[in-house]
Amino acid sequence: MTTGKYRFAIDRGGTFTDIYAECPNGDITTMKLLSVDPAYNDAPTEGIRRIIQQHEGYDIDPNRPINTQKIEWIRMGTTVATNALLERKGKRMALVINRGFRHLLHIGSQARPQIFDLKIQCPTNLYEDIVEVDERVVLDRQDCCLQWLKDKPVVVGKTNEKLRIVKDINEDELKNDLQKVLDKGISSLAVVLLHSYTYNEHEQQIGRIAKEMGFEHVSLSSEVMPMLRAVPRGYTACVDAYLTPCIDEYIRNFTSGFDEGLKNVRVLFMQSDGGLTPVDRFIGSRAIVSGPAGGVVGYAMTSYDKNQQVPVIGFDMGGTSTDVSRYAGAVEHVFETTIAGVTIQAPQLDINTVAAGGGSKLFLISGVLAVGPESAGANPGPACYGRGGPATITDANLCLGRLLPEYFPKIFGKSNDSPLDEVAARHTLQALTDSVNEFLDGEGDRVNKKNLSLEEVAMGFIRVANEAMCRPIRSITQGKGYDTSQHVLACFGGAGGQHACAIARSLGMSKVIIHRYSGILSAYGMALADVVHEEQEPCAASYTRDNFQFLDERIDFLRQKCIEELTKQGFNKAQIKTEVFLNMLYKGTDCALMCQSSYDEAKVATEECCKNGDFHKIFTTRYKREFGFMISDRTIQVCDVRVRGIGMSGIAQSCSLSKSIEAPPLERIAKCFFEDGYHDTKVYLLELLRVNDTIVGPAIIIDNNSTILIEPGCNALINEFGDVIIDIVKRSTQTVGDALDVIQLSIFSHRFMSIAEQMGRILQRTSISTNIKERLDFSCALFGPDGGLVANAPHIPVHLGAMQETVKYQIEQLHVDLSDGDVILANHPQAGGSHLPDLTVITPVFYPGNAKPVFFVANRGHHADIGGITPGSMPAKSTNLLQEGAIFRSFKLVKNGIFQEKEVTEMFMLPGKIPGNSGTRNLHDNLADLRAQVAANQKGIKLVTELIKEYSLRVVQAYMKHIQENAEVAVRDMLREVAKRNKTEGDTTTLSAVDFMDDGTPIQLKVTINEKEASAIFDFSGTGFEVAGNCNTPPAVTLSALIYCLRCMINHDIPLNQGCLNPIKTIIPKGTILYPSENAAVVGGNVLTSQRIVDVVFRAFSACAASQGCMNNITFGDDNIAYYETVAGGAGAGPSWNGRSGIHTHMTNTRITDAEILEKRYPIILKSFTIKSDTGGKGQWNGGDGIIRELLFRKCLTLSILTERRVFEPYGLKGGKPGKRGQNILIQKNGRHVNLGSKISVDVEDGDVFRLLSPGGGGYGTCSEMSNQ
Repeated sequence: MTTGKYRFAIDRGGTFTDIYAECPNGDITTMKLLSVDPAYNDAPTEGIRRIIQQHEGYDIDPNRPINTQKIEWIRMGTTVATNALLERKGKRMALVINRGFRHLLHIGSQARPQIFDLKIQCPTNLYEDIVEVDERVVLDRQDCCLQWLKDKPVVVGKTNEKLRIVKDINEDELKNDLQKVLDKGISSLAVVLLHSYTYNEHEQQIGRIAKEMGFEHVSLSSEVMPMLRAVPRGYTACVDAYLTPCIDEYIRNFTSGFDEGLKNVRVLFMQSDGGLTPVDRFIGSRAIVSGPAGGVVGYAMTSYDKNQQVPVIGFDMGGTSTDVSRYAGAVEHVFETTIAGVTIQAPQLDINTVAAGGGSKLFLISGVLAVGPESAGANPGPACYGRGGPATITDANLCLGRLLPEYFPKIFGKSNDSPLDEVAARHTLQALTDSVNEFLDGEGDRVNKKNLSLEEVAMGFIRVANEAMCRPIRSITQGKGYDTSQHVLACFGGAGGQHACAIARSLGMSKVIIHRYSGILSAYGMALADVVHEEQEPCAASYTRDNFQFLDERIDFLRQKCIEELTKQGFNKAQIKTEVFLNMLYKGTDCALMCQSSYDEAKVATEECCKNGDFHKIFTTRYKREFGFMISDRTIQVCDVRVRGIGMSGIAQSCSLSKSIEAPPLERIAKCFFEDGYHDTKVYLLELLRVNDTIVGPAIIIDNNSTILIEPGCNALINEFGDVIIDIVKRSTQTVGDALDVIQLSIFSHRFMSIAEQMGRILQRTSISTNIKERLDFSCALFGPDGGLVANAPHIPVHLGAMQETVKYQIEQLHVDLSDGDVILANHPQAGGSHLPDLTVITPVFYPGNAKPVFFVANRGHHADIGGITPGSMPAKSTNLLQEGAIFRSFKLVKNGIFQEKEVTEMFMLPGKIPGNSGTRNLHDNLADLRAQVAANQKGIKLVTELIKEYSLRVVQAYMKHIQENAEVAVRDMLREVAKRNKTEGDTTTLSAVDFMDDGTPIQLKVTINEKEASAIFDFSGTGFEVAGNCNTPPAVTLSALIYCLRCMINHDIPLNQGCLNPIKTIIPKGTILYPSENAAVVGGNVLTSQRIVDVVFRAFSACAASQGCMNNITFGDDNIAYYETVAGGAGAGPSWNGRSGIHTHMTNTRITDAEILEKRYPIILKSFTIKSDTGGKGQWNGGDGIIRELLFRKCLTLSILTERRVFEPYGLKGGKPGKRGQNILIQKNGRHVNLGSKISVDVEDGDVFRLLSPGGGGYGTCSEMSNQ
């Protein structure tokens, strides 16, 4: 339908700006411009000017505002916010936060992003300055025994929870502090106060004062996103304060290019949630994935068939990365995502990104083909851009004949006027080919082909890239319980069409849809999108009959606000619809589900549900589907009430293509390389194709903005909308030999790792405990028939090598007593265990025609309590293994497919028969988590079996060995380099180091490296005897520490498996702290001694200074509650970096519980959680600082502390100073300060405060060289 006016939908990306325009006469025009070009000030404005000028037939002066009389609306998505966040070019801003929490957002979850990077790189903070305000409110608790707190004023929050005002704001002090910020030229402010999600008066007060003082922008966390959890809410407020001024500035510049600033034109911006919003309501925290959101709306509206209801996978492949998402009739939102290292708490479309795109660099690393994550960027770009860039996926496609330079504009080369440079592309690919063949020459008879052609290597990199892009698709389908093959692949983006057929075939899909506007689908999606207005408020009500009326009232109130707002925007009642959501969870868990109900005015409340829908049924049904179980005896709580108002305003899809009456016009025939060699490939232009034209592969279809490759055996059809529909011919069993093929080696590496990762996702989804589900204290792995590690997802480092010892032990003990349907449970230190709370579940993988297991799958998870002498099963003073909880050596948890609940329950309660001990204090969670662990293994078995069916058992096991040998090559290369750097005489190099536990026990190491063999002996002779306490360490933990250290020192991504230890011989004398007797206490060895082993290894290799050397294990509880946490400290400095402050290091990477959740669930007030300055060692490169964490107890509890580095300092290296020791102090309510030492269990009273000071990291290099930093 024409309106006589122009309509523009624009996606302003980082590199290109795409425009879809509907003209007054009904014509449709598309355009693609460079987003930044010296020829114009603003790409969207220039595009609008050119289109109007082209259709109106007269010149429009680019230096004068554009007349808007003929413009009906402009819709836009932009990466302005994303790019400002990525490049850290937002508005200078400051943070206002509670006193004592200055560095709360710096510490964040305390987990490091990459567990094997010694140089811990976390994104820089967005805020430039911090104001600590002496304000505090806490939740009122019935179990609180603090009389002084009971005398404080009571207020009621938005969630109907009662709070106590501990400290009001001192306005004079606040104004003085804010003035100092203004004096620095900072005019944007983010405010985050604890519990402001429910009680926001103090944030509002600060906001008013700041505005009165002259701050231009103030983002209050309680307004930006009023949800529980201070850290992500605080990040979101910072993002808003950092980006919204940038967006406002961009909008001012954009509107200035039009008459009266577009006053009479409806201007809408796409938000991250896939809805449009008026320009004056567009804010930074809702703008992060504005552009990609348009693409999701685009494919969702055009590729999903409401009648057939086949779910669609969106595949958006760009230059630097690929976005994947899923649509099954409704958009899927997430409410917490991490972008550019910043966690944002706001509704966003569920888009997963993998660092593989057309510009991804190609590498050969220790015999493995690797693609990305580094990108060539726009400048210099791929080698074929003619600016000296590296080999990339784009170059590989060009060398294979899949890109045809004559159909590309001449915008390349150093002068931006040359065609794509195929010679440069082939030159870089030839260098890689030479390196591959050199590697193969050294591998002897185990390789299948020694001299690969340039095309074969380029094809190999394409296949590896495809497999990398398949992994996130498997994650959002298989990882959530969906069958990947039962989806349609909707492909868009400039590079996606070249890979669509191969991706779909790898995933078992039978259909690919490439929209006619696939090259500008994000812009087209904005034309199809609706206007959205959302209202949300926090809630703390249980979903019970008593609260149905209250919930309905809140929903109706928010719905009315949405309707009123959309009515103001010009929508009538018929155009407005609302969607109702309750964010729900089981009490005591952190896994909330946003549950949607369709609203029907005819509904009435019943005893089972409120009038707005049966949310109990919706929640439990979804919970069962996603997690595999329900918790029938647990209360369901409502965390948030949300209403999404939708003003339906999208355009209708149309197409003016005529039907085909003859064969499609052939442009030319090109030579294109596929897996079986060169094929004559027909080339067509999309603009000349008509409805019902059929294209038989191999073929290339060229559009103005993309190239589509139709592979051999696939057929393409042009449908009535002008879209390209490709039917994929499925491939049967892969014809791959068992000799080494470097291409298949890389592909199998991805497939094996994907199995372990998906096991981890199932375990996290189906578990119930905080330790596994939220703190992520678990690991999953795949093992060979001999028990050797094949692939271990990078979860918890201390689990890495230890699990294979557990599997090997079970094979030795049970070798013939293993049947299909059996599952083994083990945790004994002598059976490869780490400490007793870490329960390992092992399942053999049987395959038809084989009497013995062909693989094993296993996972290890930390259970919060398994009995013993103290709650939490982490006793500080245990002296015997029996005091630490339930023991399983080779226990059949499942026999012949039947879960042995009665027998395992008896084992969990057995410790209670020992005087002074208790059985497990949380049997329900133990059983639920064990079932989740069994389910994770079942997922692994299913995926392994599918892999065997695809390739054959012989080939899969052959590549298992090849991958282990490849890891061995990487370790040998590293050892050879170390030997060369430290060579003394002959073929051997000797390194040594010693460090001490707090009780004086030495950990001594001598490393002898044979340069010729590239092997090493790690000899721990001289290490101290087994100790009477619990810092004894099973040998499996020492192996974990070694495999972790080796992987860190390799400095590039390799498969982590048994092969890493093949060049290593270890000598661990029996009777030492590293090889204790059978019944020795070990709970501290896993969490403390493991860290000291790492420190000793890195000291011997001079890799880096010591990190905090501790996990700071804190447990408190009583007969009714138990809480366990590990706390961050300082990281050690290295030869080119400062250590990170307030971060978990080395053998752990678990998250910390958010301050608001901690205070909501437990009788605790967190008094402070911040960095303790000057605790890192000084040097040329400084060690990271430790932290201060203070817990105020609101009732009598038992506190257990298990720590180290309270006596011996974390060492510095190469002249660097040591980090400061940690300290554990109990401040009793009478004012007495007591040093608790490293390890103790003590009863605390209400009013007592525990102050933890974690150690700093050591410095590196002498202070006199500091000028080099």
